[in-house]
Amino acid sequence: MAKDGTNRGGARPGAGRPRKALTEKISEGKKAEVMLQPAELTAADIPPVREFMTAMQRDGTTLCAKEVFTETYSWLKDRNCEKLVSRQLIEQYAMSISRWIHCEEVVSRTGYIAKHPTTNAPIASPYVAMSQAYLKQANVCWNQIFTIVRENCSVEFQDNPQDDMMEKLLRSRK
Repeated sequence: MAKDGTNRGGARPGAGRPRKALTEKISEGKKAEVMLQPAELTAADIPPVREFMTAMQRDGTTLCAKEVFTETYSWLKDRNCEKLVSRQLIEQYAMSISRWIHCEEVVSRTGYIAKHPTTNAPIASPYVAMSQAYLKQANVCWNQIFTIVRENCSVEFQDNPQDDMMEKLLRSRK
């Protein structure tokens, strides 16, 4: 406690040893609790993709956000975790990945170097920085999704849809 009576500093939430996955706790014979047990509802296989995820881009291309959303939602559904992850988080992840792929496609077409608008001097392409920002945002979203699945999935899983993102990028180039 500080001199002024406020409780600053100290242990931070989430600091320390990483939490064990639910499957690890079960295999060790420990008591394992699921974060949240959703009500058993039967719903459509995959919710409809919202319109903004399939909108035509200014350069005439379409984003692959619908594909990423569908693939991620299916991956969650296979592990019975689709009710634990909010739809908005899945949409954020899908849009971040598709924007990253779009930026990488533009970098491939235009190159890493651009002209300065007033001096015409060579500068780094702004699409490179945008690509890095979208990739960072996608990784943050994916880590949130994966943490929820790891802590609540009672079945071992090996496949990870994020591993296929580079393959998607390469397939999108024609």
